[in-house]
Amino acid sequence: MVVLLCMALSACAEGPMQSHDVPSVTATVPSAVVSTMTQTIPMPPSHKPGEYNTNRPYVLGASDVISVSVYLHPELSAPSLGAQSGLGGVMVTSDGTVGLPLVGNVKVGGLTITQAQQRIQSVYATYINNPNVTVQLVAPQSLRYYLLGEFSSPGVKYPGHALDLLDALSLGGSVNLANADLYQAYVAKGTQKLPVDLHALLVNGDLSQNIVLDSGDTIVIPPSSTEDAFVFGSVGKPGAVPFQAGSLSLLQALSVADMDLTNYSASKLGQVHIIRSNGNTGHFIIVDAAKIVKGQAMPFQLEPGDIVFVPPNGLASWNQIMNLLLPSLNTVNSILNPFVSVKYLATGKLY
Repeated sequence: MVVLLCMALSACAEGPMQSHDVPSVTATVPSAVVSTMTQTIPMPPSHKPGEYNTNRPYVLGASDVISVSVYLHPELSAPSLGAQSGLGGVMVTSDGTVGLPLVGNVKVGGLTITQAQQRIQSVYATYINNPNVTVQLVAPQSLRYYLLGEFSSPGVKYPGHALDLLDALSLGGSVNLANADLYQAYVAKGTQKLPVDLHALLVNGDLSQNIVLDSGDTIVIPPSSTEDAFVFGSVGKPGAVPFQAGSLSLLQALSVADMDLTNYSASKLGQVHIIRSNGNTGHFIIVDAAKIVKGQAMPFQLEPGDIVFVPPNGLASWNQIMNLLLPSLNTVNSILNPFVSVKYLATGKLY
């Protein structure tokens, strides 16, 4: 499985990555970047931007609460007339049914309010001539979103109709951008992250990231105090390296990871591999850190979520790097940017 995943870097369905040399920033102090490759993964069809309509009828599901009244037959009302019910109605169960007087359980899950009214009316027609049934939605609780992290009002939200990402974010009040780590923020469907770039959406206004959400989707915006890069490979202390005051250079990260920069192998530092991901896009960067140590190139600044790998034997292909990296990445999958999680670590279908 690991080999197959790694092969995706050179033979993926989305097309091969395009490699190009990065020009020097200035004539006197060149960039330390040797090359970059970029790859993009598509958005799941069900979550593409702009494909929802807030005016479409609400569809009933588990945990929704409805009231049912039958004209001239108050004894068949649900809740019954005079009943002290905190719900103000009857709840749709996990199997999509509601329990009604006289007729028992009636399937309403997956139906609109109008369709549910027609179905209940047809069931009561077995016992009553021309029943006049009214169904009302008391509490729309089957459609829910979970907002976690740097919101002024986080928690479970019940919007009453489908929303796109921007509208769903507004349910949490405001996002504390000053303390939010948008690089490592993500949207999840169950345990699987979606390839969405919240930094591009909220900071750059990139509406291509404004996806449609499904019920149960989770939006996580961690605090900037947890911003990390990840260093693996030929270092003494592999793992997460925290940013300091929002900044972290490559040499700082290597030093914190216990790599002796005064006594190093030029072959190792000459080919430091970095994976930088933003939503559905991954940038695969090779940096000659030896030149930075010697003062022959500009410092390389890391971004939150960057994955740094120092090859043990100098030159290595990206396929080989991924083969070596995957076990380490699995240990920190829950806090990785979406691209790597979706493309290389997700169980089941890879987008």
